[in-house]
Amino acid sequence: MTSRRTVLTGIGACLMLPGCERIGKTKPVHDLLYSLDGLTMRAQRLVTARGALAREYTEADLSPRFRVNGTRQPASADYARHQKEGFANWRLNVGGMVRRPLQISLSDLRAMPTRTQITRHDCVEGWSAIGQWTGVQLSRILDFARVSERAKYVLFRCADNYGDTPYYETVDMIEARHPQTILAWGMNGDILSVAHGAPLRLRSERQLGYKHAKYVMGVEAIESFAEIGGGKGGFWEDRSGYDWWAGI
Repeated sequence: MTSRRTVLTGIGACLMLPGCERIGKTKPVHDLLYSLDGLTMRAQRLVTARGALAREYTEADLSPRFRVNGTRQPASADYARHQKEGFANWRLNVGGMVRRPLQISLSDLRAMPTRTQITRHDCVEGWSAIGQWTGVQLSRILDFARVSERAKYVLFRCADNYGDTPYYETVDMIEARHPQTILAWGMNGDILSVAHGAPLRLRSERQLGYKHAKYVMGVEAIESFAEIGGGKGGFWEDRSGYDWWAGI
């Protein structure tokens, strides 16, 4: 079966050729990419182990340039203050359907057991890059917070706005507890830069790049996302019709 990664790889190669710059934005290609979405999710859930890993690479494979996706600099005054303070007083808020709400400092997050992984980021716009990410597994945070068994999704609230609309994303509990799903505070052996999502960004390695929320300020366990934003589970899902699953 043709995978979304295969389709994206082919589109990415074409984007390198003259006259192909807008292929990823044409309706036939858009429809092809996203008509695969529901089938991909059902098929992967049936035939792929819940813990199956995305491919990991070596340092020799790191891309010389890792493009910035989405916002480069959040515009809010709160974020500017945290940035000026080196995020010393920033806290990750963990709440929703949890028995133990948390506020975790960046220093505490960095002190937790870490996972470092070198993976490929596939953007819906047709480009890919390989980067190294270091952070704490999201499952560890969820366990600390003692998530309710009734929670089906994890919501990420972010510091960047598009106009008056805050960026947000959701993943289901299978992806949230996947071993490669991390809250990353480091990239390519250094502290995560602002342009790439400091102080914390989601890496959900079995999904397309728009699921990898940057500037994460809050994590909430929820039962449904129907009443959040436009009800489709994420900013771009609401705004541009991107599918919620986004599996690769």
